[in-house]
Amino acid sequence: MMDMRDVLGVAVLAIGLAASVVVPVAAADDGPQETLAAQVRIQGLACGKPQKAERDAALSKPDEAVWILTCDNATYRLRLIPHMAARIEQIRQ
Repeated sequence: MMDMRDVLGVAVLAIGLAASVVVPVAAADDGPQETLAAQVRIQGLACGKPQKAERDAALSKPDEAVWILTCDNATYRLRLIPHMAARIEQIRQ
């Protein structure tokens, strides 16, 4: 016979397993445009609906990735440097 702690332990385990299966799949569908759009918004710029994100290999360097983010209202160039705020330049409105 299971006591309350056993039931609670099984419930927590089941929830943890369900979350570990569901969350990565949902995140994989979003792509980098969702993450980059969130960074743009955090830094005070508008990105209504992110449409696509492309890495700019020509401008990127080791430890300094450059992405072009296209939103429904603007296009941005993001320079991502570890442990710093992104450098964001609006290149089209």
